[in-house]
Amino acid sequence: MQTRTLGTTGPQISALGLGCMGMSALYGDSDRAESLATVHAALDAGVTLLDTGDFYGMGHNELLINEALRTAPAAARESARISVKFGALRTVEGGFTGYDGRPAAVKNFAAYSLQRLGTDHIDIYRIARLDPDVPVEETVGAIAELVEAGHVRHIGLSEVGAETLRRAAAVAPISDLQIEYSLLSRGIEDAILPTARELGIGITAYGVLSRGLISGHFSRDRKLAANDFRGMSPRFQGENLARNLDLVDALRKIAEQKGVSVAQIAIAWVLAQGEDIVPLVGARRRDRLSEALGALDVTLDAEDLAAIERAVPADAAAGARYPAAQMAHLDSER
Repeated sequence: MQTRTLGTTGPQISALGLGCMGMSALYGDSDRAESLATVHAALDAGVTLLDTGDFYGMGHNELLINEALRTAPAAARESARISVKFGALRTVEGGFTGYDGRPAAVKNFAAYSLQRLGTDHIDIYRIARLDPDVPVEETVGAIAELVEAGHVRHIGLSEVGAETLRRAAAVAPISDLQIEYSLLSRGIEDAILPTARELGIGITAYGVLSRGLISGHFSRDRKLAANDFRGMSPRFQGENLARNLDLVDALRKIAEQKGVSVAQIAIAWVLAQGEDIVPLVGARRRDRLSEALGALDVTLDAEDLAAIERAVPADAAAGARYPAAQMAHLDSER
């Protein structure tokens, strides 16, 4: 397994991380046994970064990771690094009502996560979205206190803009910024990515396959389950979907010429954007995980990258990343 280091202060981890959200929420029903087997397969392949959130299935995902690690070989348990997002406020019905970054809340969320994960520390801890009512300095300061107490190893951030990144880094070392980055979501290239690099902060890129849209497996006539949030995602609607899948068809031609899959070339493109970027793949099944891992063997030269740029130019995506109500929570989009 290839490795990368998260920024100048973060841990050394596998070059690909496993995003575990879909095993518990938001992508329709999942198979628990297959989810556990997929985590085990990832660990066996040398994947060391497991990404979760305390609000994924209201704790379900953390308990799933706990079980996966308890039933994995000792060496795999010891090598695993767990990244946890916190702060999302949920309703009984599953809705989102905001984010809580108050210092007391930060420590409360951490206490519950440690219990559910069955561990004495969290490797990387980050608020999922900036709380607009709490200065980022206070939220990061509270995580820094958890670091001092030994409950957290590294401080991360998620979906914040360049200015917020600077303010946070002035309080304590930040290992990485978790943010959406893919061929269809390249907004970080203007200011956020240069700022992160200036500050020595790594990037953990989620949505590298745009929630399956550029995986090569999504079809125009696919019917989504009622509990699949993509049914409300602008990029999966009507004409937007048709235009985005046209981009996938263009990308497919390049992938076929290289003898790889669409998903593999999309992941390889993110990997090629810099050694400071670690893509998270949201595989819920072992076959999808195996395909994603194959991206590590794909080498893209300058000619390949130019061809991909022509097929899927920056800002070519049709539709916003999230519905308007969720976009309003993204400090990174302001």
